[in-house]
Amino acid sequence: MRTAAPDRLGGILVVDDDAELAKTLQEFLEQEGYAAEVALSAPEALLALERNPHLSLALVDLIMPVTDGLALMEQLHRRNPDMPVLVMTGYGTIETAVEAIKRGAEDYLTKPFDYHAVRKKIARLMEVFELRERVEQLEANLDIHPSFESFVYVSPMMQKVVDRARAVGTTDASVLVLGETGTGKELLARAIHAAGPRARKPFIPINCGALPRELVESELFGFRRGAFTGAYADAPGIFASASGGTVFLDEIGEMPREVQVKLLRVLQEGELRPVGGAKLVQVDVRVISATNRPLAELRSACLREDLYYRIATVTIELPPLRSRMEDVLVLAQHFTTRLARRYGRKITLARSALELLLNYSFPGNVRELENILEGCAAVIPDDPQVIADKDVKPLLSQPVPIVSALSDQSLSMEELERLAVQRALRVSQGNRTKAASLLGISRDTLYRKLKQFGL
Repeated sequence: MRTAAPDRLGGILVVDDDAELAKTLQEFLEQEGYAAEVALSAPEALLALERNPHLSLALVDLIMPVTDGLALMEQLHRRNPDMPVLVMTGYGTIETAVEAIKRGAEDYLTKPFDYHAVRKKIARLMEVFELRERVEQLEANLDIHPSFESFVYVSPMMQKVVDRARAVGTTDASVLVLGETGTGKELLARAIHAAGPRARKPFIPINCGALPRELVESELFGFRRGAFTGAYADAPGIFASASGGTVFLDEIGEMPREVQVKLLRVLQEGELRPVGGAKLVQVDVRVISATNRPLAELRSACLREDLYYRIATVTIELPPLRSRMEDVLVLAQHFTTRLARRYGRKITLARSALELLLNYSFPGNVRELENILEGCAAVIPDDPQVIADKDVKPLLSQPVPIVSALSDQSLSMEELERLAVQRALRVSQGNRTKAASLLGISRDTLYRKLKQFGL
């Protein structure tokens, strides 16, 4: 048994009782940039996993003496449920390979090997492994930027959003957040608040569109006892309650014009007059606003011009999920990991489900993706549970997955990866180290991608 250097990328376990074939496969994998370890039997394979519990993939021969590949696969999964297994089989035992997939194998390879197919299948599985590692790294680094822990992404587009939000978070400037429903506008507002000097003071959100028109003013600015029927005691209102902190005005475009005048005074002078009150009340608040309306419509049809300039000192636009589809992979992994913790069982996404999600437009954005996965996890009690396309499809709000906005044609996962690599190289101006960082992959993986895609 031969062990590759432990500091190399992507440990792969090759299990086959044919020592010559196993050695040939190991050499091929090492030429591709992976660390490869060989075991000639099931007991050797289990010892290898015990020595290196972080092996990322196993290639297991189906036909072996004493303990066959199916039994070994089950033992490997008991020790490491996250480890994907590729079974290796001769042409005469394809039916057994199909049975192995039903019992948890990711895919199969036929002997003699078509090394082009081996390269593609392993690269795909290693990408899934690295995406899972990327999510874990993002979650492990929460202490560095704790106010932005709710955002999981690898796209340069979201990186620019977070960088801009982090920069404005350290100031006291008013911020206007633009974005479709479900993109995470309130999460971003909370992150901006938590990143600044007001972090220990209240953050109070209010949806301007959810309040009855006649109650908006009293909710925002408070009222005095006897100001109207039912006002039996003084109430401070949201701005006074948030003094020293942040008020988040969601759907600011729905605020009545007559209330906008009073809000403008709060922003300009730091004072307000409660409904039914005679005296001005001093308040010290930061205002972060948000809208799902287009900016031009907000300015022309919804807000007073002077108020717009007060609330939009800095404007940040959250992109829809369909315009950053490279984030679907890490978001899906993040949500399934969180759901697994919540439900106390192993939950993973089948490749067929990922392919379906990657060709869907997500009109409800990140919130819809999370709801889809939770809907799948909540109704299937299997442990481990593998969410497949048949589970996902009934939960899509569109009857048929529609064409991605990234292309005129539906993108396969390989095409999406190629596009993501091209974008990262463009953003990094050809700097491969920076491009790999933007993609959330290692440099070795990026080099393999460049070779694979002919870039």
